[in-house]
Amino acid sequence: MYKPIDPFTVLLPKIDVHGYTRDIVTTVVNDFVYEHYRMGDEKVMVIHGISGGVIKKAIHDSLKRNKYVKKYYLYNMNIGCTIIELNKERG
Repeated sequence: MYKPIDPFTVLLPKIDVHGYTRDIVTTVVNDFVYEHYRMGDEKVMVIHGISGGVIKKAIHDSLKRNKYVKKYYLYNMNIGCTIIELNKERG
């Protein structure tokens, strides 16, 4: 079956956190966000999957408190991914 490729997701920096535990995933995602904030990226993607939602909830709870994150939301074409918009202000 043909699966169309969304060019939006191809261009975004992304990290796949399948297999990570709830305790480790927040550190990995926060480090990923910080590195891309420092590089000046505007958006990044976290691929967390959809089963259970434990990892997604841990990531979203952590992103609420991250000062480098402007907003985040589930990608409407694949709810197993979260798009993170980074703050542009430095400091």
